[in-house]
Amino acid sequence: MNQTLPEQRHLFDIPDDVAYLNCAYLSPLMHSVVAAGQAGLVRKARPWEIHAADFWSKPNRARQLFGSLVNGDADGVALIPSASYGMAIAALNLDIASGQSVIVLEDQFPSSVTHWADLVTQNGADLLTIARPADDDWTSRILEAIDYRCRIVSLPNCHWTDGTLINLEAVAARCRDVGAALVLDITQSAGAMPIDVAALHPDFVVAAGYKWLMAPYSLGFLWVAPPHRFGKAFELGYIARTSHPDYEHLMTTRLPFTVSAHRFDVGEVGNFALVPAACTALEQLLAWEPAAIQATLRRYTDPIAAWARDNDLLVADDHRRAGHYVGIRFPGGLPSRAVERLAENKVFVSRRADALRVTPHLYNTAADRDRLLDGLAGLRDFARGPA
Repeated sequence: MNQTLPEQRHLFDIPDDVAYLNCAYLSPLMHSVVAAGQAGLVRKARPWEIHAADFWSKPNRARQLFGSLVNGDADGVALIPSASYGMAIAALNLDIASGQSVIVLEDQFPSSVTHWADLVTQNGADLLTIARPADDDWTSRILEAIDYRCRIVSLPNCHWTDGTLINLEAVAARCRDVGAALVLDITQSAGAMPIDVAALHPDFVVAAGYKWLMAPYSLGFLWVAPPHRFGKAFELGYIARTSHPDYEHLMTTRLPFTVSAHRFDVGEVGNFALVPAACTALEQLLAWEPAAIQATLRRYTDPIAAWARDNDLLVADDHRRAGHYVGIRFPGGLPSRAVERLAENKVFVSRRADALRVTPHLYNTAADRDRLLDGLAGLRDFARGPA
């Protein structure tokens, strides 16, 4: 059984009267992460103290940390500004022929769909969208759809609207059987649950940093499998081409890339504020351990899901749901201004599709949960109307 963790609210700037249950939207930053970012900005105020090696050292540290988080090698990690940037790189490096297909999910996050929609249009291929299953069993539907016409499968680990799970181990095995490429957007799971790229053998793995990685906005990660590391990149920058701070290389046009995914880095990758802040966040996540985070959040969300079922609201079965998510639906649809009504009482969640998305983290308390349940009871009564 996975060890659970104590409450960590003291590490965050969250007032006692705020029930922030919206990590899947934007995570708050830990005090230590803010301090690391501020220190980076202060360094830039004194540029004579910044050395050539500094443009490499923190990005390479970030690669090591993210690699450790997903059980992948640091050389396979590129630093990117967004999930859509990483998906665009994957689409640039995967070919598809007429009659082949790309598989995505209904209501999947747009950045995991739009690049594939363009790719199939350009090549006379098909975009196959898996309809949301009534029993929340995405995996069976996906496995049924993967055949020898399938060229690319682009999936999350859990659906961003409600946290319903996909069994990536089973999907990855099926992709290998038919020779399909597997592209993963783990933005809504990386840091909150274990991910093992060494076991899954995906082709590309994308993660934005500002959600469960608890890092600043505009910084994310791309892990690339070895066969694709000589692929096409958007920005053929200098720092991405060498692992050594040797400015003499600037005097030649012959700058070979190192054998790694560094070629896919966004330009100006040595960001002095964002990268140190992200490193600090990743270090804390690794200290907590994703498996322990998942077990702790599961113990927090299970009672919320149970209360919802007991009060005639609709929630996926616990074994179909990631532990850091609860997607709550109302039988007659969400009440008017549901999110706004909760926010008026300083309970913060999101609406995604037809679900109220509740996504806590280690900073949440039992009092936060009680306030959420009180708010849900009010919404339930409002939806029922006068007795």
